Amino acid sequence: MHSSIKAAKERDPAARSSFEILLTYSGVHAIGWHRLAHALYRTGLKTLARIVSQLSRFLTGIEIHPGAQIGRGLFIDHGSGIVIGETTIIGDNVSLFQGVTLGGTGKETGKRHPTLEDNVTVGTGAKVLGNITIGAGSYIGANAVVLSDVPPNCTVVGVPGRVVRQEGKRISPATTFDHVHLPDPVLERIRELERLMMERIAHLEQAATEYERFKQDWDLIRAEHMAIHHAANTGRLDKPPSSERRKDHPTTKHTSAEKQNPDE
Repeated sequence: MHSSIKAAKERDPAARSSFEILLTYSGVHAIGWHRLAHALYRTGLKTLARIVSQLSRFLTGIEIHPGAQIGRGLFIDHGSGIVIGETTIIGDNVSLFQGVTLGGTGKETGKRHPTLEDNVTVGTGAKVLGNITIGAGSYIGANAVVLSDVPPNCTVVGVPGRVVRQEGKRISPATTFDHVHLPDPVLERIRELERLMMERIAHLEQAATEYERFKQDWDLIRAEHMAIHHAANTGRLDKPPSSERRKDHPTTKHTSAEKQNPDE
């Protein structure tokens, strides 16, 4: 109990005194009840252990199976809705927030719940499911769903959870309570696809503009060609009008002579 009270005092800025924590923090109460239930469970009094755990659930809103193994310094903040399965193993100095589930994925037997190593933080509403290991110093973002192992000193966000390394630096428990400013690989991928799509649209618009310009030039050339062809077929291609014919044209002179001397 002392380590739980100390953890709450160190990690919760609203905590004012150890006495207040002991009286009012449901997370501390749930851990205390679990210590009793776990001791009964290990001695073989499993039914009695389950009764104690259900009483704890009724009083605190936090369900911890008596078979779960919990280390020192666990901090449960606003613990309503937290569920911790039978074969869960939690290391030292772990922090859990409201609505966290450390559960299984089916009806398998044996070790079927996650293992959280030291200094792990699991954000509000996150689900860590199956026989997987969350490496020491890692942070699970709010509402993430983690289904596979996580290396140490990583941040996991999204559904399903994706690992985002933070330059290999260890995440200190005192600085991991920012649930808002986290990298989002899904959003980053969407933005990348949006950028590529806009580039593609710009390329297509440019191609369409060039095609319209080419089509206009082609229509103009085709119209000029058809006009020339039509003029050639009608015999009026570069033929001067009759009014512009020279009077001294040989054909004109011959015609005039014939009219003057028809008998010749």
